[in-house]
Amino acid sequence: GADVPFMRPAALADDHTGTMAVMKHAIQWFGDQAKPVDHACCIYATAPFIQPQYLRAGFEMLEATGKSFVFSVTTFPFPIQRAIRINKAGEVEALYPENNLVRSQDLEGAFHDAGQFYWGKAGAFTGDAPIFSNISAPIVLPRFLVQDIDTLEDWRRAEFMYQALKLSGEIAT
Repeated sequence: GADVPFMRPAALADDHTGTMAVMKHAIQWFGDQAKPVDHACCIYATAPFIQPQYLRAGFEMLEATGKSFVFSVTTFPFPIQRAIRINKAGEVEALYPENNLVRSQDLEGAFHDAGQFYWGKAGAFTGDAPIFSNISAPIVLPRFLVQDIDTLEDWRRAEFMYQALKLSGEIAT
């Protein structure tokens, strides 16, 4: 029963098309309908714990800072400087061996894209501006509200998180 103003063209409706191309198309479509937009927000369907207050804060920050984009970020749960990989021989090796003896609490915290929403000025989306740069500002989300769903394991984790968030009153049912 939803009202869908337009459908994406097939070229933009596959598993490999990026957010910027989709947003550019949507903004241009509205412009072609004589309904130009100044700001746009992309909300990912794979972000089940998105909260209205963070969406509002994102828009307010976009207007207040004059940045081209504002998007959701969260912290990594463990310092990325202590990351390891499994090499072709099946052995473990440190990505940053210089940090092997540094206590984890002494390493700088790092953030990643939370994959919930991207506010932007229409011209930044249509002009292909680089979102992961100094023209953007972050809205920092608590990790317990961030779960991107790309796999069945992600889905299962989201179900557990939903039950915990519902019981704690963090989200409405």
